[in-house]
Amino acid sequence: MSEILMNREQIMEIIPHRDPFLLIDEIVEMEAGVRAKARKYIKENDFWFKGHFPEHPVTPGVLMIEMLAQTGAVCMLSKPEFKGKIGLFGGIDKAKFRRQVVPGDVLDLEIEMIRQRGPVATCKALATVGGEKAVSCEITCVVADK
Repeated sequence: MSEILMNREQIMEIIPHRDPFLLIDEIVEMEAGVRAKARKYIKENDFWFKGHFPEHPVTPGVLMIEMLAQTGAVCMLSKPEFKGKIGLFGGIDKAKFRRQVVPGDVLDLEIEMIRQRGPVATCKALATVGGEKAVSCEITCVVADK
């Protein structure tokens, strides 16, 4: 496992998400405004498993997209010019879901900025479990005032 660059408390200093909707546990690599790698430890008691699905717990795809978006928001909002701002969804494109993610999995989240114009950035995003693709997509993020 990689060394932890930011823990949950440090992540909360950058993005406004709080439990139960802070969906990343740690940042393990980052070049502010360029790329980031985060990690989410999928646990049996994660809030979504109570209803999705009790007899066959599977992490919802939309929440994995949100985990990738939060990783991108930490990356963008770590740039000095965006300090104290908020990251909002601008779009999701090319989403593909390739693997179920279940309790006990460690979800590795990677984003890389591929375009940026001012406060709008698009990133290539990939979530994997043990090197196996779970989700891939492109996410557009818009940085705004709180």
